[in-house]
Amino acid sequence: MGVKLKEEFLELLEKDKEFRYTILGYLGIGDVIKRLDFLAEELTKLREDFNEMRKEMIELRQEQVKLREDFNEMRREQVKLRQEQVKLSEELAKLREDFNGMRREMIELRQEQVKLREDFNKMRKEMIELRQEQVRLREDFNEMRKEQVRLRQEQVRLSEELVRLREDFNEMRKEMIELRQEQVRMREEFGKRLDRVERTLEKLTLDIEEEAREVLEFRLREMGVDVRLERLELPELELDIYGVSGDVCVLGEATVRLGRARVEELARKVERISTKHPDLLRPKKVVVIYTSLATKDALREAERLKIWVVKATEDVTSPPELG
Repeated sequence: MGVKLKEEFLELLEKDKEFRYTILGYLGIGDVIKRLDFLAEELTKLREDFNEMRKEMIELRQEQVKLREDFNEMRREQVKLRQEQVKLSEELAKLREDFNGMRREMIELRQEQVKLREDFNKMRKEMIELRQEQVRLREDFNEMRKEQVRLRQEQVRLSEELVRLREDFNEMRKEMIELRQEQVRMREEFGKRLDRVERTLEKLTLDIEEEAREVLEFRLREMGVDVRLERLELPELELDIYGVSGDVCVLGEATVRLGRARVEELARKVERISTKHPDLLRPKKVVVIYTSLATKDALREAERLKIWVVKATEDVTSPPELG
């Protein structure tokens, strides 16, 4: 198909003058070619005039021979002829100058022709590159079509997968609703159990505080201090155990399980009372914690801070010296 198109294109260029000028005009060299044709026509006319003048020169020379033969008779005509000859010489000189100018224009036209040929070769090279690019574009287009087919197949597969995912999602949604309902039931049940635990802890806390006061009052009486213990409530803190007897004051806490943090908290409370409520203290302080279970770390901290840790059956740390 490309060879046939090329042959038709070359045939039109060769036979159809208007088509050739149209192509040249599209390429930007139509005006130059028209100018060349105009110059060629002018040059033809100039050559015809020059040949005509040449013929006249021959006739003049023949006439000059005749005049030389009839020299005596045509002397006056000869002067006139010489004048005309001078005029012709001047015209001939002018013609030579015009001819030289035309020659220079011909040289320029030839140079322009060379340039046009170079431009034509360049254009031809660009056309070859365009055809190669067209081939590459067609290959890319075919590849793109194949990719489009693959994408459509993938789209169909994804659509089917989406349908399955929607079904799975609806199933999961039903399960989530059931789980949420079960969670609500469990939360209600947990709330009920938590209320029972809180009531139990509250009762246990009250019980252990009362137990702590009874046990510590008994132990202090054994140590020679008769004191009534009760709960101390201040705006900034509370103590489970507090009592004063003479120059002795008792400050303490009661807890089921004793950890190091509870020991450090009691020490801070005692320090705060010493700073803000010194009137509640006495020269001899008994800092005590009553517990059922104590960690080793808590006991080490209590020993360091000289806090008395007491169980119902024994002294876990050394009791204070009140003598």
